[in-house]
Amino acid sequence: MYGKATETAIAAMSRLAEVWDQGKTRLSADEIARDRKLQRPFVAKVLTTLSQARLVVGSRGPGGGFALAREPKRIKLFDVFRLFEREDDSVSCPFGGGTCGVGEPCPLHHKLVGVQDAVSQVLHHTTFEVFEIAARERGDPRVPRRTSRSKKRETFRAPLGR
Repeated sequence: MYGKATETAIAAMSRLAEVWDQGKTRLSADEIARDRKLQRPFVAKVLTTLSQARLVVGSRGPGGGFALAREPKRIKLFDVFRLFEREDDSVSCPFGGGTCGVGEPCPLHHKLVGVQDAVSQVLHHTTFEVFEIAARERGDPRVPRRTSRSKKRETFRAPLGR
């Protein structure tokens, strides 16, 4: 229904909404890609676009990663959709130009308008808070596991002289 970039962006934003804790928890592009079973380079590219649009904030280095730029309840699906899709108010007719829109509408016209209106309602009236709430209701841990960062670093230094 939407392009790959839109789907990937919504998947990434939904994962960040699931772990929302006022932006303290940050996920890397690798973690988001793994959790959502997406390709890491594409997730990174989409996160860059989301960052430029100020929907996410990112930081590099240890403890870095991405977080939502504001509360999930203040970000609508449409905010993401408009970055990657062209909003088209026309109703696409499967019969093509010249059949529908000239005289009587095609037999599918009113149904297609209804579908388009329903999708528009979801995009404009649904926030990413639904993902935060769903994760909480499922009992998912708020903070993801970070095995690679939580391990104590081994040292190979010689003991101090005696």
